[in-house]
Amino acid sequence: MGKLSRRHKENIEKTKNKIYSNLDDAIQILKETATAKFVESVELHANLNIDPKYADQQLRTTITLPNGVGKESKIAVLTNDENFNEAKNAGAYKVGNDELIEEITQGNLDFDLLIATPNMMPKLAKLGRVLGPKGLMPSPKSGTVSNTLESTITEFKKGKFEYKADKTGVVHVSFGKSDFTNTQLVENLDALYNSIEKNRPSGVKGKYFKSLFICTTMGSSIKLDLNAFV
Repeated sequence: MGKLSRRHKENIEKTKNKIYSNLDDAIQILKETATAKFVESVELHANLNIDPKYADQQLRTTITLPNGVGKESKIAVLTNDENFNEAKNAGAYKVGNDELIEEITQGNLDFDLLIATPNMMPKLAKLGRVLGPKGLMPSPKSGTVSNTLESTITEFKKGKFEYKADKTGVVHVSFGKSDFTNTQLVENLDALYNSIEKNRPSGVKGKYFKSLFICTTMGSSIKLDLNAFV
């Protein structure tokens, strides 16, 4: 195991054995531990009392945070030729049909989000093993299967994104950058928490949240009191 850097040791000292019940204080410490030589992403890690192997305990939804996440997504669109101009004019990074499917088949996934019109979904069925693990498979629930391409692309360009719980029931999601203001990060974090709460799977029994942590890309974990959002 490699040695911890002095920077990382100092960050650990600031956060170990502490639980924050005040979001403003937690975000302040978060920014103080963002000491890397680049603008770090800020992440929430929520451990939920769910077992995603059951259909009624799965969490997958979309959200548009009040202050965005500090990154513009590269959007690929799979649709018919007659819709190409609409998608391009709306700001799509890449538009195609059969040739785009061939690119994906070959492992060329140089985009962050894939939107498809419903008539194209049967063609994507065979690519589940390629797109699924990357979280790129379009789905009606996430809003990435749509006939209204212009409005759909515009929403995602404005910062709408999808998140879901992994197979262990943990949500890992970025809610901004370390150079955001404290207020912007608190607002985004609060909106993200409320979204997870609002989309509580119907199969959840009893306590929903097990634990909540926030951190920066290179920073230490900061534990939040589960009552911090009440």
